[in-house]
Amino acid sequence: MKFIQIFTTVPDKETGKKIVKNLLVERLVSCCQIIGPFESQYWWEGKIEKGNEYLIFIKAKKQNYKKIEKKIKEIHPYQVPEIISFEISQISKEYKEYLSRQ
Repeated sequence: MKFIQIFTTVPDKETGKKIVKNLLVERLVSCCQIIGPFESQYWWEGKIEKGNEYLIFIKAKKQNYKKIEKKIKEIHPYQVPEIISFEISQISKEYKEYLSRQ
């Protein structure tokens, strides 16, 4: 079984909590952390923008990615939410067993 780490940013902690709760309740993910706030700077509609955001780290089975992406997009307020996934290539035996049970 393969596992992934997904990153998404949100404009406020409440949005992050809502996304995390939905993902956990639907058992699409094993674990999430919300980190922030931090300052983001980025191009948007031809201008450099900046603002405070929160980052959500999401651990899940790779097979759940499409459902997770869909759920994030349903809740997320951004027109183009950041949703990036990396396959976990190295993982401790104990943590892999934990992720497998979820």
